[in-house]
Amino acid sequence: MANQALYRKYRPQVWDDVVYQDQVTRVLKNAIRTNRVAHAYLFSGPRGTGKTTVARILARAVNCLNEDLENRPCDQCANCVAVNNGQFLDLIEIDAASNTSVDDIRELRDKINFAPGVGRMKVYIIDEVHMLSTAAFNALLKTLEEPPAHAMFILATTEIHKIPATVLSRCQHHEFRRIPVAEIVRRLTKICNDEGVTADEAALTLIARQATGAMRDAISMLDQMTAAGNNITLADAQEILGIATNQSVVDLTDAIISRTHAGGLTAIHAALDAGTDPRQFARQTVEYLRQLLMLKMGTADVLDVTAEVRETMARQSKNIEIDRLVDVVRIFNQAATDSRIDWHPGLNLELAFAESCEEKKVSEQVVKVIEKEVVKTVPPQSGAIATAAAPVDKDLEENIAYVQSRIFIRKGQTPDPTVTMKDIAANWGAARKLIRENDAVLEATMARADLLEVKNGVLYLGFPRETIKKKVEENHRFLVWTSAAISKVLGKSVGICCTIQEPSARRSFNNDVQQSEALAAALSMGGKVVVDKK
Repeated sequence: MANQALYRKYRPQVWDDVVYQDQVTRVLKNAIRTNRVAHAYLFSGPRGTGKTTVARILARAVNCLNEDLENRPCDQCANCVAVNNGQFLDLIEIDAASNTSVDDIRELRDKINFAPGVGRMKVYIIDEVHMLSTAAFNALLKTLEEPPAHAMFILATTEIHKIPATVLSRCQHHEFRRIPVAEIVRRLTKICNDEGVTADEAALTLIARQATGAMRDAISMLDQMTAAGNNITLADAQEILGIATNQSVVDLTDAIISRTHAGGLTAIHAALDAGTDPRQFARQTVEYLRQLLMLKMGTADVLDVTAEVRETMARQSKNIEIDRLVDVVRIFNQAATDSRIDWHPGLNLELAFAESCEEKKVSEQVVKVIEKEVVKTVPPQSGAIATAAAPVDKDLEENIAYVQSRIFIRKGQTPDPTVTMKDIAANWGAARKLIRENDAVLEATMARADLLEVKNGVLYLGFPRETIKKKVEENHRFLVWTSAAISKVLGKSVGICCTIQEPSARRSFNNDVQQSEALAAALSMGGKVVVDKK
């Protein structure tokens, strides 16, 4: 006979055994104590966090024979023992993934009116309820809203967004949280002590991290470790779980920072040749880079790493900027997702590394792309703006930044990196005047934009809504003329890029510019600045 799996053997049987879900168990315990149990519950949250376990504890509690409500479930009475042994006929567990049709729900609805056989209440636990079809949900609604007095529904799901609002409104909803690494390690340590297994704390911590907040996954991995022997070391855990050593991730990170192509590929191939799962290696890299980002952003206190690793990360963080680090995290996170369907095990890792080493930041380099487009507009009649903008009839040149921002500038010109925000502030009024003299519509459109910042000769204009930004970008003439006008006034080439700026976060730069223009005009007319000493 096969041994019982550890996650089943150590499944919590009473409220106090449930790990890190106090926000749920406290409410349910009080409902049992005050005899105010709801007729329908909905438990949602990540897998392995205790949804079905708590549902079974609640089912035993409402049918427990113990006279003291505080002690329900007692885990000793006949009903509690019957539930634990799978012999309690009034507890019906339904796997919605296998019973998705409306006929299955109609059958349930027909049987629910029968009184319970031995318990006080008939309890229906429907697991993965989001798998039910729309027709099945509709068939369940009326019964869910007004079930018989002897019936209770407990729905469990990992995808709460797939549950219809009509079902949500009829249930008392409880959200289960991911379990912290420290809590998982504490539970694994207790299981090891009970099973007579010796395990390194580093190995248990590694298992807990790989579980990503799911206690059941962590216990299953521990069960896998114990099958190899009663002495679990960090090296054993890394080998069995297909996890690379921390040094491989450190070496890869060093290669990314220094853009050393040979070193990075060597680290990847060494890890894969040692049996490391490519997707797992990508996840480890993402986790390490995420911690490096936390350190770079000044939140080192949240890092759960050794002093040696912290020292290494501090060294690495000095040699990489936050914006590039964010890009690298995104690249490797995508590689971890795509590795499931790639035919070559290490291809996505190699591509992610190569992309991470490319110098494609906006502040360092603008990648030029020629987009040929016919502009069917009449050039302005005044010679001033025509000389400045010189709109073309056939080819417009656009620069496309690495972050998919579109930068507009006249053909043959490149943004001048010496342009500063101070230069723009001092000449924006003159540029607006030049635009207004030749195209009032364009000037009115520019009045709705905020001047956000200047990066490498590119002026970023912030618009309050996506619709306005899109309309402006669709008319390339507007942006090319704006670039040409400010370039003519400054005597330096300036690119234009549009972006969205939330109303609550919009800067007051334009107001400051207008006030300074008004102040200059007043002083030129003989006005004086009066300081209010109060």
